[in-house]
Amino acid sequence: MGKKKILLVDDEPELVDLVKMRLETNDYEVITAYDGQEALRKARGQNPDLIILDLMLPKMDGYMICGLLKKDARYSKIPIVMFTARAQVEDKVLGENLGADAYLVKPFDPTVLLSKIKELLGE
Repeated sequence: MGKKKILLVDDEPELVDLVKMRLETNDYEVITAYDGQEALRKARGQNPDLIILDLMLPKMDGYMICGLLKKDARYSKIPIVMFTARAQVEDKVLGENLGADAYLVKPFDPTVLLSKIKELLGE
C-alpha cells in the first residue's frame, strides 16, 4: 500500500509550505493548489485520499468546492477538512451542511491537524 495522498489547498504559500513539510514528514504524499479552480481540477484529476481546504480562496471559495465534490458520487467519499481563519459558528455550520468532515481554525495546532487526518483516513 502506497502513501496516502492529501490535496492541500490554501492561497498562502508560506502556510502551504509549512503544512506540506509537516505532512510529508509524517509519510503523506502532498499535492498543492493555490486557488479554487486549481483545487477542483486537482481533486478530480488526482483523486486524493483527503483534502485540506481553505475557505477564502481566489477564483472559487472552499464552500463551493466542498459542495461540488460532495454532490458528485465519484468524489463524495473523500474526507474534507475545512481549514480557515473563519471561526464563526455559522461558518462551521455551513461547512458541515455542505459535507465537510472536519473544521479546523487557523492558527492551528499541527498535532490536532495530524490526529484529525489519521482519524478521517482510519489510520
